[in-house]
Amino acid sequence: MECLSAVEIVSPHNAVPEAAVIWLHGLGADGNDFAGIVPELRLPASLGVRFVFPHAPSIPVTINNGYVMPAWYDILAMDIDRKVDTVQLLRSAAAVHALIEREIARGIDSRRIVLAGFSQGGAVILQAALSCDKPLAGAMSLSSYFATEATVEPNPVNASLPVLVCHGSRDPVVNESLGVRAEAMLRRMGHPTEYHRYPMEHSVCLEEIRDISHWLQARLA
Repeated sequence: MECLSAVEIVSPHNAVPEAAVIWLHGLGADGNDFAGIVPELRLPASLGVRFVFPHAPSIPVTINNGYVMPAWYDILAMDIDRKVDTVQLLRSAAAVHALIEREIARGIDSRRIVLAGFSQGGAVILQAALSCDKPLAGAMSLSSYFATEATVEPNPVNASLPVLVCHGSRDPVVNESLGVRAEAMLRRMGHPTEYHRYPMEHSVCLEEIRDISHWLQARLA
């Protein structure tokens, strides 16, 4: 599979990457959406990390009257159970697997690769991380939900994958109850989870960035 085009940033900029973070944006955005967070993470100079922010393909999105926009999958209805096009979601998860393979080919140990995703990007990375046949360092689900909790086929090599779940208590787009539900399901599946809530809407805040940084450093130290 041909890899998705992406924005890539190495932190610190002159380091030889020894770890990688593949970070998916949300609906209607692109790979530039989270690139500005990298310097705000303030990772230590001793930790060389390649951040990969792929661009989703542009497809018609049903909930937006069929308007064509960057999306990892179509969303058919915005009810609490989030009716989504699962075939497209699985295709996006396969695209993430291809990016993982590319990082491995570049010399990064899979156990030093973290997957991250915001909103629908988070739904993709949960599917991709749990089904990946290479052991990973961890996964981050940000303001998201577990769209494939009933259908995912976990790979044993990631049975104890650590997962960070972050959510805003005032999120009008993805209700916090979906983040709570995702964390509870992951915990029941045997994953070490960490849950953080913030007084924000469907976004990212400075406190969350600090928590992400600490969690990343713990996974990649």
